[in-house]
Amino acid sequence: MFGFGRGPKVENLGIEDIKKGLADGSILLVDVREPNEWEAGHIAGAVLFPLSTFDAAALPDPQGRRIVFSCRSGKRSLTAAAAAAAGGVTVDAHYAGGMLDWVQHGEPVATGP
Repeated sequence: MFGFGRGPKVENLGIEDIKKGLADGSILLVDVREPNEWEAGHIAGAVLFPLSTFDAAALPDPQGRRIVFSCRSGKRSLTAAAAAAAGGVTVDAHYAGGMLDWVQHGEPVATGP
């Protein structure tokens, strides 16, 4: 798909940035993992938008919020940012640690569709 190092500069956000942004409504967390991963556990308030069927034009309307991509570890979220840029949509931030970081910090995990 898209190689790393290409596309826009993407800010690496940490867990505190994500928690604050979700709490104050300033970010729309877009999880680019696959549906089976999502159902096994995801961050409440995130929306599923799998990288395997990624279409920048179909990204959800952030309604004034900053879109932030998230995945398992931070690699696919960077790929998603490059794919968004290639599709003419700038997404300039991702959750660098992804779900692995979220779980490691003992944060709550939602399950199911």
